[in-house]
Amino acid sequence: MASFLGTLFRITTFGESHGKAVGVVIDGCPPRFPLSIEDIQAELDRRRPGQSSLVSQRKESDTIHILSGMEDGLTLGTPILLMVNNEDARPKDYDEMAEKFRPSHADYAYVQKYGIRAASGGGRASARETVGRVAAGAVAKQLLRARYGVEVLAFVQSIASLSTPIDPNSVTQEMVESTPVRCPDSDMAQQMISLIEEARKNGDSLGGVIALCAKNVPAGWGEPVFDKLEADLAKAMLSLPACKGFESGSGFAGTLKTGSQHADEFRSDAEKHVTTLSNNSGGIQGGISNGMPILCRMAFKPTATVMTELRTVDVEYENTTIKGRGRHDPCVLPRAVPMVEAMAALVLIDHALRHEAQCGNC
Repeated sequence: MASFLGTLFRITTFGESHGKAVGVVIDGCPPRFPLSIEDIQAELDRRRPGQSSLVSQRKESDTIHILSGMEDGLTLGTPILLMVNNEDARPKDYDEMAEKFRPSHADYAYVQKYGIRAASGGGRASARETVGRVAAGAVAKQLLRARYGVEVLAFVQSIASLSTPIDPNSVTQEMVESTPVRCPDSDMAQQMISLIEEARKNGDSLGGVIALCAKNVPAGWGEPVFDKLEADLAKAMLSLPACKGFESGSGFAGTLKTGSQHADEFRSDAEKHVTTLSNNSGGIQGGISNGMPILCRMAFKPTATVMTELRTVDVEYENTTIKGRGRHDPCVLPRAVPMVEAMAALVLIDHALRHEAQCGNC
């Protein structure tokens, strides 16, 4: 099973939803970097369940443990192992799921591929696996900020039919974190909260869109063919649980423009600093960053587990029905925001190191 991501800054996640622990091994982190454990924990706190009535009520502290790769607060250049113990696993909640395949989950597909599956909580297919991604992403965000001045920020742009028109370039971390739904538009956030709570009471779930803005990314990151920056971002985002769509820049809306309307015209200031008059390219042209903010959007489907009866088949492939049980998010988007930021940071730091290795100061 391919559980790794990256070329020079490579991560490998491990652990199952209801196993003893989950975490990540980071290989390729530069040495002598003053890594903040507090910043890693802060990102995990944003991802953890139980933080509001809008998310799963599983009680996990998600306390980070660093088992290797550091000495006296500095990275050693050797593999860093970050681990979080599972404290509130309840495999008994999934006894029925061991005998039946849950609709829109990975249960059936896993059995067809491996002949076995972790029935408790979905194992590696659970969003619990993203603990390792977010922990590694926190390291990547620290490196990006310290070495390049790059800031990565995501927010909930829409829930179902509710959407905010807010400009991603104007959004701040404080705005995002001001509401439990992580929408920086306070009026729209309240409407989204009401819609999610209504879905939860009805035993149903909702999907939506998360927008991402990465600022201060220098021109030159990315590769021109198969490892295009937006291609690697798309792969990273679509590997997240429940993510079903990816757009960069103008995305599908760009098909409604003419070539002259879509063109990002260049300009140069007195210091010969080049920018574009628009950013339909989303900061990436020819697979390589052009110095403008990187903009992309990710579509997340409604949570697959719903508390209503659905048709399915059992492990003997006999027709039956199943009703959701256990603790689940009625909408994954509020907790997916730090996951999206983490994946973007991991892709960007990997391409930053690859650019330095290939081009140096060219």
